[in-house]
Amino acid sequence: MKKISLVVCFLVCSFALFAQEPPFYKDIQQFKQQDSVHFPAKKSILFIGSSSFTMWRDVQDYFPGYTIINRGFGGSTLPDLIRYVDDIVVPYKPRQVVIYCGENDIASSDTITAETVAQRFVTLFEAVRQVYPKMPIAFISMKPSPSRERFLPKLQSANQQIKEYIATQREAAYIDIYPYMMHENGSPRKALFLGDMLHMNKSGYLIWQYAISPYLKK
Repeated sequence: MKKISLVVCFLVCSFALFAQEPPFYKDIQQFKQQDSVHFPAKKSILFIGSSSFTMWRDVQDYFPGYTIINRGFGGSTLPDLIRYVDDIVVPYKPRQVVIYCGENDIASSDTITAETVAQRFVTLFEAVRQVYPKMPIAFISMKPSPSRERFLPKLQSANQQIKEYIATQREAAYIDIYPYMMHENGSPRKALFLGDMLHMNKSGYLIWQYAISPYLKK
């Protein structure tokens, strides 16, 4: 009886683990619900990434000459974007994809290297290009958040590796916001951030508007 009980317990636990929703499943379902009510126009510019996009709720106001689809979901890492390419990229047939992600990857563990983050970006880039071979893709460099200042050397290294990869690709752009968000003494500009020193205030987003606008495709 004891052996049977252990087997049953194992099967129940295995089923529960299998049935568990993947990370950010509810966020993706919310996007689908929005789309079912009003599906975005094709040939829009698609923003995908983490909370810096999620919290940019008025992003359309910053780029009035373009139609923006914002599919950022807070806390996401590059593997999360890769997991949901079929949900947050493929359906929209966008004119261009703009990516902001990787910062959470670096902050998630001291064992995550800059090389790992750069390779994850390459995997995401190739996953998008597999569906849309000629579509322009832009990457916004990871920002210097004051709350994550100890990670800046690793973050800069990952940014540089991603920049070098993008330079080898056609219809790809690296949008460098990092220098605009730093003091001359090499410290992050805290005035650009909310109280958590992680997410940006309006001044921070105005810098992003300035840096991103020249790269958007008509």
